[in-house]
Amino acid sequence: MGTLEWQVSGEPVPYPEAVAAMERRAAAIRAGTAPELIWLLEHPALYTAGTGTDESELLLPGFLPVYRAGRGGKLTYHGPGQRVVYVMLDLERRGRDLRRFVRNLEDWTIRALARLGVAGECRAGRVGVWVVQPDASERKIAAIGVRVRRWVSYHGVSINVAPDLDHYRGIVPCGIDGHGVTSLHAEGVGADLAALDAALAATFIEIFGPFSAPGAAPAPAGSAAVAPLEG
Repeated sequence: MGTLEWQVSGEPVPYPEAVAAMERRAAAIRAGTAPELIWLLEHPALYTAGTGTDESELLLPGFLPVYRAGRGGKLTYHGPGQRVVYVMLDLERRGRDLRRFVRNLEDWTIRALARLGVAGECRAGRVGVWVVQPDASERKIAAIGVRVRRWVSYHGVSINVAPDLDHYRGIVPCGIDGHGVTSLHAEGVGADLAALDAALAATFIEIFGPFSAPGAAPAPAGSAAVAPLEG
């Protein structure tokens, strides 16, 4: 059983600061000087462009700041009311299987959403978590984009709780046209970030296994590889 730290930031974290912190932590995990980390936070309103971004997918240049991200995927949105979950895990110890890791992130998100009364689903060829609407259309509620350096993961998952969904109009989210986006609040669920955090903490062990925490437990009881994901 490994040691894992669970952190929650109370104020929005600027994106460049978050990336720098993740890179430092990933290096420390590989060096054995820091434990694995799950970091829950928000960002100010912005777009991030993954390694697969097509410039034509930025529909409103100048609408919000755009940051280049080393993660897999395309353009996505971050902002207040969205829970960003940065996942820094040692995949050397947990298994060198990037696709299984991404599936685990999807399954973890789906189980957490289920605890809040939302049925999330996966779709072949469309990484992330989707919610089927009454008219049978599908809207994305969670995006996934990860990077792995020396078999330590960073970046992770973003889950819409109550963000300003109008901000998505400036991009083609994750390069997938023809599908909308949604949030817990848009689905009629009044849960806040803390409620989602509790659901994530309660379901983490179901997917990633037991661990010991150096602080408060989150739940009761060389070269860089980029996952070829769609955000």
